[in-house]
Amino acid sequence: MADKGAGTRVFKKSSPNGKVTAYLGKRDYVDHIDHTDPIDGVVLIDPEYVKERKVFVKLLCAFRYGREDLDVLGLTFRKDFCTTTIQVYPPLDEGDKKKTRLQERLMKKLGEHAYPFFIEIPKDSPCSVTLQPAPGDTGKPCGVDYELKTYVSDGDEEKIHKRNSVRLAIRKVQFAPDKKGPQPTAEVQKQFLMSDKPLCLEATLDKDLYYHGESIGVNVQVTNNSSKTVKKVKISVRQIADICLFSNAQYKCPVAVLEADDQVAPSSTLCKVYQICPLLGENKDKRGLALDGQLKHEDTNLASSTILKEGVLKENLGIIVQYKVKVKLVLGSLGGEVCVELPVTLMHSKPADVDPIIGSPVKTIADKPSNSTAQPIDHNLISFDTNASSPPTDDIVFEDFARMRLQGEAAAGGDGHA
Repeated sequence: MADKGAGTRVFKKSSPNGKVTAYLGKRDYVDHIDHTDPIDGVVLIDPEYVKERKVFVKLLCAFRYGREDLDVLGLTFRKDFCTTTIQVYPPLDEGDKKKTRLQERLMKKLGEHAYPFFIEIPKDSPCSVTLQPAPGDTGKPCGVDYELKTYVSDGDEEKIHKRNSVRLAIRKVQFAPDKKGPQPTAEVQKQFLMSDKPLCLEATLDKDLYYHGESIGVNVQVTNNSSKTVKKVKISVRQIADICLFSNAQYKCPVAVLEADDQVAPSSTLCKVYQICPLLGENKDKRGLALDGQLKHEDTNLASSTILKEGVLKENLGIIVQYKVKVKLVLGSLGGEVCVELPVTLMHSKPADVDPIIGSPVKTIADKPSNSTAQPIDHNLISFDTNASSPPTDDIVFEDFARMRLQGEAAAGGDGHA
């Protein structure tokens, strides 16, 4: 593997006929609430092939809510949220629009037939979310996804041909906000027949926001002044996904469960902190579970909590993901249960470093290498030398977009998606 300090890593993908190649510095674009990172890339064309035709780049965000093999008679199980098309070649006169450092270096390396492009992602568009398919399911999974198409055509509305087009899967993501919310807490009392005083349950989280893979500390306090005995304490983290389409539907799924045989007798108390950690690895068999948008064959994780913005219609968000911690006291067959719920936010940590020119994340706190000898997956697809004392280098390391080929698609020849 090339030394990262020796050059810039850029991802590329060519059309099947090799006449059009698209270059991107990253595939994850960050939603900063007030704005979203723009897509900046370069397209390399073969002028002898394109001739008098035009080259376009099209961004499409859609929510697929049904299997592709069920699309019949022109009816598709998908809802398009946004579509943006720009002309890359011949270049339009847009004045002296400033190019990013990545574009300048790529154009210098690729030559005169490389053309830059910029596409703005609508700030109110949804983040990428994938719904986990059932074991054995083939085809493109349901969920909200983004696709960037580069193609040759006589007009932007003409049918796109696979042989001279490039399709790149990208993601829109959100990171944990800097501002922390109040500490979640909940309290409930339950009065029983033949008991003068109630049973009190209070639960508190040590903070409101947790990173993926981080253990959640649940502080449980039970004051039992009743005549009942608490038999068990159950802690669970539930994912709540609101599917906002033509009608709202809500799906609840436990992603972590902890059961403790802690008993609380009458006229006694319990004060204990329970640790629970929701992980995708323990929920691989749950169909319909919301995951962060998945690219090609890479591993992903549970979907991050959705940060709602003022004035944005829920119908434009596709899938709204929330998490809640539920604390349940089991009192036996006659005593019933006592429960409280606390909201919790589950997200990725914010990038530690941001390139001042590109404006893209270079490294996140969660990307720190583990003690294992395996190479960690680098989700940031471009990294510049951060040593200011070293001279800039024009070395660029190209890495192909791997084609997404599920076992069921391999026999059919796939669809060319990355």
